[in-house]
Amino acid sequence: MNSFQMLLQQQQRYFHEGHSKSVSYRIEALRKLRLAIKQFEPNIIEALKADLNKSELEAYSTEIGIVLEEINITLKNIKRWAKPKRVKTPLTHLGSSSYMYAQPYGIVLIIAPWNYPFQLAISPLIGAIAAGNVAVIKPSELAPRTSSVISQLIASVFSKEQVAVVEGGIDVNQALLAERWDYIFFTGSVPVGKIVMETAAKHLTPVTLELGGKSPCVVHKDAHIQLAAKRIAWGKYLNAGQTCIAPDYVYIHQDVRDEFVSAFREAVQQLYGENVLQGEHYTRIVSPRHFQRLISFLEDGRIVMGGKYDEARLQIEPTLMEELTWESPIMKDEIFGPILPMMTYDELNDVIAGIRQHPNPLALYLFSESKDVQQHMIEQVSFGGGCINDTIFHVANPYLPFGGVGTSGIGSYHGKFSFDVFTHYKSVLKQTTRFDLPFRYPNMKNAMKIIKMLLK
Repeated sequence: MNSFQMLLQQQQRYFHEGHSKSVSYRIEALRKLRLAIKQFEPNIIEALKADLNKSELEAYSTEIGIVLEEINITLKNIKRWAKPKRVKTPLTHLGSSSYMYAQPYGIVLIIAPWNYPFQLAISPLIGAIAAGNVAVIKPSELAPRTSSVISQLIASVFSKEQVAVVEGGIDVNQALLAERWDYIFFTGSVPVGKIVMETAAKHLTPVTLELGGKSPCVVHKDAHIQLAAKRIAWGKYLNAGQTCIAPDYVYIHQDVRDEFVSAFREAVQQLYGENVLQGEHYTRIVSPRHFQRLISFLEDGRIVMGGKYDEARLQIEPTLMEELTWESPIMKDEIFGPILPMMTYDELNDVIAGIRQHPNPLALYLFSESKDVQQHMIEQVSFGGGCINDTIFHVANPYLPFGGVGTSGIGSYHGKFSFDVFTHYKSVLKQTTRFDLPFRYPNMKNAMKIIKMLLK
């Protein structure tokens, strides 16, 4: 028996003893987690700086603050979420009552990525704990300092039977996936997501896959161009473009192309200054391999803005490119970096057709003042979620489900949806013994007539 199997046995025993299932336990666990996050805040910020050169503002707003808000909302609502819910019962079931019981799955595996290494490890954990599960977290080895802090933070709050952190590389991922879990929550790339799903299928383990894809941004001719440019620049270059819902490419109506480019240059300068590569707070690319992949894209098309990079610091300045087609290498896969391809269009239906010919995006962003254009895009394009006249912000609303569709993911979470994703709703019908309706039995005369009358 290997160490992972021993850990799972310990967690399974703890779970079946019922410790994690009481609502009072869950509330106390989340309160302790919240306190530990606040105590470890300087360590988390320092680790994110070391791993990705994230500024304190970006580290807090996109990693720590969003997690604390998630805990607060969960604590306010968990008693109501966990309470059995009585539902309607049809007339054919006269004398009975029907309920839904929220039941935890059991032992949950959470595999986190490197781009938001703290938030995307802890946010799913909140839902897992709230639903009454025990968990194992596998942080990303590409953010080693943050992985270490997560391990220390969790160990300061939980025993390994409750929540365990397992660090390591791809071999550790493979070893963990070889075990039998009650639920797997994975955030990462589409190719790895396919491996996770294939492995989970061997045990019929349910999964949530938070993946990615090429999220389009469309700027129509009636858009507020100055504001669109600023919000797109912010959404694209946040975390140096290493965000699963970052605008991956932008379609600009040809009538406003020049105005947009001018406004975009101005917006980038306002946000990052003249010499972004000389600044202290611009996020770097996570690894030399990812860096080399990104700078190879600069050979495609024409650079409209930016294009400079510092290999020693693994930084690429905010870049805008054009003269590209869907056959260009940069348009084949998700970019995941600070390079924004730009294409122009004349008819909105051509944009819709282009998006439809490629895998479902995780996000879509439309800038237009027309309600008809907005509704047309929402109805005609399949995507996980998105914004009208903004970027990224939908992910920060805990009352909206966050997740993909098709190739961009399976399942969704945040807020109540995080509780739901780690919960099996058990259906229970409670039948009366005071009387027994005879028409369901085969020897009842006129049973068919009565059933047809009841089922009209």
